[in-house]
Amino acid sequence: MIVLLLTIFVLGYAAIAFENAIKINKTASALITGVLCWVVYIFFTANKLAVNDSLLKHLGDISGILFFLLGAMTIVELIDAHDGFDTIARFVSSTNKRSLIWIVGFLSFFLSAILDNLTTTIVMVSLLRKLVKNQDDRLLFVGIVVIAANAGGAWTPIGDVTTTMLWIGGQISSSNIMLKLFLPSLVCLIVPLIVVSVSIKGNVERVEIQRFVSSGLLSKSKQTKILILGILILVLVPMFKMATHLPPFMGMMLGLGLLWVVTEIMHRSYDYEEKKHLTLVSALHNIDISSILFFLGILMSIAALEASGILTAIALGLSKSVGNLSVIVMSIGLSSAVIDNVPLVAATQGMYSLGQYPMDSYIWEFLAYCAGTGGSILIIGSAAGVAAMGMEKIDFFWYIKKISWLALMGFFSGAFVYIVFDMLLH
Repeated sequence: MIVLLLTIFVLGYAAIAFENAIKINKTASALITGVLCWVVYIFFTANKLAVNDSLLKHLGDISGILFFLLGAMTIVELIDAHDGFDTIARFVSSTNKRSLIWIVGFLSFFLSAILDNLTTTIVMVSLLRKLVKNQDDRLLFVGIVVIAANAGGAWTPIGDVTTTMLWIGGQISSSNIMLKLFLPSLVCLIVPLIVVSVSIKGNVERVEIQRFVSSGLLSKSKQTKILILGILILVLVPMFKMATHLPPFMGMMLGLGLLWVVTEIMHRSYDYEEKKHLTLVSALHNIDISSILFFLGILMSIAALEASGILTAIALGLSKSVGNLSVIVMSIGLSSAVIDNVPLVAATQGMYSLGQYPMDSYIWEFLAYCAGTGGSILIIGSAAGVAAMGMEKIDFFWYIKKISWLALMGFFSGAFVYIVFDMLLH
């Protein structure tokens, strides 16, 4: 069973990677792979009921991510429909590539720490469509956004799902993780930015701002209100989770409902045909559903590998064969470029107890960094990367050629800084 499962996963992974060569959409490959992995798992398992229960449990977790993604994409699409990102674009006046890539990188880094890496990527890709007209230029900026969003999410308890898992599990404290991981995470971004800054030159072509002004339907006041309200909803979602202990998608759905009401009231005096492109219904029609289905297929595949015990066996094998904690944790980080970091971190939490390694131990802090930033090495290694891939139709091998080596340099640079920093403190 294990060999067959891994074969299906590798073939599906290859089909996604060679999307352009085989002329089959990566979403189709991901969905087929996800379903086949579960078919093989249940076929070779005697207890069919247990497999179905496991599937439903994983589906619940996956659905939470998908609904979160759906809500975030819809809110961002609605802001864009109201030309809200044009307001931000006006403040980012630089067209010089070197200056702009630093601005985009740092904006993504700090925004990810407040929101999360997935939402930040969706917001920043939408903003870049206003700042950079040429797609080839824009793809490089999007690659930096993925690195920055993952690095920024690693050093706060709410910025990345794996850091949140460790925080909720009692392995890390919020103040300590922010203190210890800020510098390594920042280095993880700065190193790729320095390298890129040396190699790029010239200016970007900006997208011409076109506002819908007929009948006064879209005023600057309405633009600003929707922008502020939309961003505020995204920022408050983590706070909603902490206050209610409900999953993040519940806060996102609440915010989506409130924004729906506000836009209905804001445009109620206009005819439907006149205002329909500004409605939330229109925003729902415009979001990329194929990206969400691609996400579903990828996560279902990973869930099958986790449920079958393959991921746990890999983690345990690393622990026994390697031994050195730093090497083990960095191996987990590198593995998260291929395999979802959530089950990898969950397996590590199960491998090592708090009795053995109490809160804020070296292993937990370093794990938060490595699992959070290692996913940038491949485009499908993180939620941020998958979202960017779907939104900008990024080719798998283009990312490997242009971005992966930058992410790898940043990953090892930040890891080195953390290890040295920890040695000096102790």
